[in-house]
Amino acid sequence: MPRAPARRAGASAVSGRGRILVVDDDRLVLATVVNGLAQAGFEVVDADNGDDAILMAREHRPELALLDIRMEGKSGFDVAEYLRDVAHVPFMFLSAFADAETRAKVESLGALAYLVKPLEVGQIVPAVERAIAQLRVAAPDEAALPVGSTPAPGAAPPAAVAAGAGSDPVPVAVGILMHRFSLTRAQAAERLARLAADKGLASRQQAQRLIDALEELAGTARE
Repeated sequence: MPRAPARRAGASAVSGRGRILVVDDDRLVLATVVNGLAQAGFEVVDADNGDDAILMAREHRPELALLDIRMEGKSGFDVAEYLRDVAHVPFMFLSAFADAETRAKVESLGALAYLVKPLEVGQIVPAVERAIAQLRVAAPDEAALPVGSTPAPGAAPPAAVAAGAGSDPVPVAVGILMHRFSLTRAQAAERLARLAADKGLASRQQAQRLIDALEELAGTARE
């Protein structure tokens, strides 16, 4: 079956809400997510394979990418590595797979969130809105940087797909630092540890404090 070309959707919806790249090789899922985000006021660019996703990221410079994981050719993990290392575009994953190996890879890449299918658009849109709000309120001064996130409806932090109360905030904090400052995972972890040491806290405590601050700021940005 011929591959449909990547396209730009929702161009009329440019409203400052953000430009989102959506990548999924399931055409029905792709169309549903694209339409839902466009209806919510986002500008959306999309691709149904990894190669086109990289081209779309180069051309349109999205503020956030939502990636399927398992696709023919380049996987969502391949695209994520490009977004992280070259394009410096934050990303989230949307996948039906939640095994330990997948979770470990998601964590190592520094994803903002991991949404597990099946999901309704009504669950995906709030997750994207929260991620965009968190990215925009993150201050450039690392000493005051509110880092990390708690799961939006239908989402989970990379460290735990079925996260609940008490899930470790450190991997999410490290992931945000990686994106914000273009750091490797080791460098981001070191920076978080240094911030914690400066305040006499454990890394987990510092990460949670930053998360709490970010939640407050994100809530203010949505008002």
